[in-house]
Parts: sequence; structure tokens; C-alpha cells
Amino acid sequence: MSNGYAIQEWKPAKPIYDKLHNLTSQPIYCVSDEELKKTLDHFETKCAKSKEITTEAKKYIPGGVQHNLAFNYPFPICVTKANGAYLYDIDGNEYYDFLQAGGPTILGSNYAPVRDKAIELIKECGPVTGLFHEGELLLAKEINKHMPNCEMFRMLGSGTESVMAAIRVARNATKAKRIIKVGGAYHGWSDQMVYGLKIPGSRSFLESHGIPSSSYGTTDEVRPNDLNMLEQMLKLNKFRGGTAAVLVEPVGPESGTRPVDFDYNKGVRQLCDKYGALFIMDEVVTGFRIGTGGAQGYFGVVPDLTIFGKIVAGGYPSAGGVGGKREFVSGMAAGVGTMMKRAYVGGTLAANPLSSFAGYCAIQEIAKTNACEKAGLAGDRLTAGLQALCDKYSLPFVVYNQGSIVHLECSAAMSYDFSSMFLPASVIPMLKAKPEMLRRKVAMEQMGAAYMAHGIVTLAGSRLYTSLADTDEVIDGALGKFEEVFSTVTKCTRNLDK
Repeated sequence: MSNGYAIQEWKPAKPIYDKLHNLTSQPIYCVSDEELKKTLDHFETKCAKSKEITTEAKKYIPGGVQHNLAFNYPFPICVTKANGAYLYDIDGNEYYDFLQAGGPTILGSNYAPVRDKAIELIKECGPVTGLFHEGELLLAKEINKHMPNCEMFRMLGSGTESVMAAIRVARNATKAKRIIKVGGAYHGWSDQMVYGLKIPGSRSFLESHGIPSSSYGTTDEVRPNDLNMLEQMLKLNKFRGGTAAVLVEPVGPESGTRPVDFDYNKGVRQLCDKYGALFIMDEVVTGFRIGTGGAQGYFGVVPDLTIFGKIVAGGYPSAGGVGGKREFVSGMAAGVGTMMKRAYVGGTLAANPLSSFAGYCAIQEIAKTNACEKAGLAGDRLTAGLQALCDKYSLPFVVYNQGSIVHLECSAAMSYDFSSMFLPASVIPMLKAKPEMLRRKVAMEQMGAAYMAHGIVTLAGSRLYTSLADTDEVIDGALGKFEEVFSTVTKCTRNLDK
């Protein structure tokens, strides 16, 4: 039955967690030694130009690439063309594109109707003027049309900036300082949010290099899908000056890598109301991917503030923003110099004509084509096909999806949970788990390389985004490539230590 959303049926979280925990207790499964050799030979012979250019890039760019998504084993691929469901590299290799720029191109890569209008705008206006463009208003009205909870919208340059702005607004509105996030969630790379990334309970141990500890002194972390722990933290914070906001990814941390139950967001909303905190919903991935009404529409929950990312520019550069209730969004400073007590935000290229107008056109196309639901059905088909392959080859891999967000956990490198780390001085469990976690990460990278050698681009070998461009024929063709890889998988006996 058509519902306009990407998700036809929400799966409870516990069975998925049980499967993931079972996977971490299993030996590591990965491609065979012979297949890994073929994979590495493929990169050397079929991707020689990519190797040459990215090797030279290391002389001028840290790590050789400018974006985390491009760090692929054994070396990055240089892409020269994107079209719908496919990518093409500098060596002429074709790939099924299940990265989709990290999620924002729900219409498919380089979608022609939006691209053509963007080109027309550039010819007339150029990408940026520094002054107002009608596209800003058109985009804000289009977002409000589909997400009426976003009474106002302020466009910024990225999701990271948008999180920073929303937190500043929340602190200004509530006069409280503390922010509660869910362990494992990613909310950009500002100092205060690089805390508890990827692995719940990890706090500042994994990723906070170069950040003074005082920067996350008012950031608290709670377990995923645990409303009881959230309430305990809110109670504790009453004695520490209060909680300004609770910040969540609505389908669960890391785009649903750690899923939540259907009523979780409703429970967060109720607790925020009870303790006087703002509810900030990070829809960088889910906004206009789960549905034109976002995850908030799907779950029937009204956040105070909504974080947007690249999707509000249709995948074009310099895009993010904060939407929400007028009383809060209007609390962001506008104009030059003001004595009013408003939260200062900036960004010279924010809401440039190109990004604003492209976003407006993209959202119109998403609604017109019913892209979210169609991409979700493609995700269902891909998930079912991957599960059938796991069953066929007796693999313990865990496959599940939230519509067009598909998770393929082969080694469960991201499934560790240092929950005991929420207790003071409980460092030993993490120190014991970390080496095994890193070995599983190496296995995940090798699986990702094998997928790419067979013509499939994924996000880190464990996540796939489907789009409007993914017809049944595309999905079935990709499943054939996955089978080529899965048929070579065995229990890993080689050394995975780095």
C-alpha cells in the first residue's frame, strides 16, 4: 500500500541488535585470500590512473582526498562521471552507485531536470552574489509546505554548521548549557559533538584528538534506544543547570546503524517537554529521503528544531540549515550588528543562489516523482536479495533497512557497545575490545574493496543508499555482482592486524 514514505514497515530494534551481537561473537568472515589477491590485482591493473592521480594528491592533500567518504582501501577511486544509478572512474570503469554522495541524491546522481535548471541559473546569475536571491524564499516555502513543523528555515553551509547553530539557539532559548546526544550518533565535527562517535560509550576516547576536554564538558551521552537512561540524565542535569536540548538521529545513530524502536522519538519528545529541553531532530540523512515530510512526518513527532544537510541543495555544494518553530528559529541573528540577545550564526556562501534554487527544484522533483517511496521499495528489494544471498551461502551477515537506507553488516565492526563506559573508570572493557574491533574494521574495508572491484560503490562496505534511479533491473544487476563476492567469502584465517 502506498504511503508516500520510504518505509513500508518499521522493524523493532531488539531482533536486529540480537543479530548484530551474534555476528560479533562469530569468527570474522571475509573474502578468501585468493579473492583478495584478485581484488588488489584489479585495482593495480584496472584502476591505474586512479592510483596515479590519488598518489600524487597525497603530496598536496592530507591523505590524498578531501572528504572522508573517499578514503577507500586500497586507494581512492577518481570519479569523472555520475549518472543516475551509476558512477564512472577515470579509468573508464562503471559502478553501481549505492553511495549517492552519502545519501542526499535521492533522485539519483546528477539528476537532469535539476541540473538543467542549475545551469540556467549559473548562466544568468552565477553561483553566488552575496545578496538575496528569490531561491532562498522558494526553498524555505517548499520545506514548510512538506514539513509544516518547520515554520521558519535558516540555510547554512553544512550539516555541521547547522548543528552548531541549533545548539546555540537552544542554549539561548532555555538558558541551560548541557546537550544530550545518543552514543554512536554523528552530528558533524564541531568540538562539542566529537564525543561518543561511532561506538556508544566511547565518549572522547576514539576521535577527540586536538580537542580540549573543556569543549565537550557540557555534552552528555546516553545509550541508543534507552529512554530510561535519557530520563536519568535529564534528572541529573536538573542539578547541573538544566538541559538545553536532546539531539537525535530519528532512525538511530549513524543513519540507523544502531536502530531505535518506532515509539522512541515520541518518548524523547515527551521527556523533553517534561524537563524543559528542546528536541532537536537531525534529519541530515532522513529529511526528504524517508519522505517529503521527513522522519518527523513518518513518526508523527514534532521537534523544536530540525537539522538539514546536503539534501536541501539537491546534492549541490554548500548546503545545510535549521528549520523549526518560529519562536526558536527566529532566535538566530539576522543582519549586521544587533543589540538583541540572539544567537550569532554566519556563512558567506550560505543560501547562495545555486544551492537555494537547486534545492527548491530538487524537492519539487522529489515530490512530483514520489522518489522517496520508490527509492524505499528499491531498498526493500536490495535488502531481500542480499538476505537471500546470505542464506544461500550460509553467511552470518546482518542485513536490514530503513527504506532506502540499507545496512549490510559483514563484520560488525561498528556494532560494539562500550556500555560499561557509561560508568566511571570502566576502561578495561574498551581496551579489550578495541583490537578485535580494529580487525573487524580491516575485514570490512577488504569487503568494501571487493565490492568495488566487482563494480559496486558502497559507504564503507557496510551501508548503501538507494535512489529513484534504482529500477528493478538495476537492483537485480547489482545483486548479481554481490553474489560474485559472497560466493568467495569464508572464515578469515589471514592476519588482520594493522
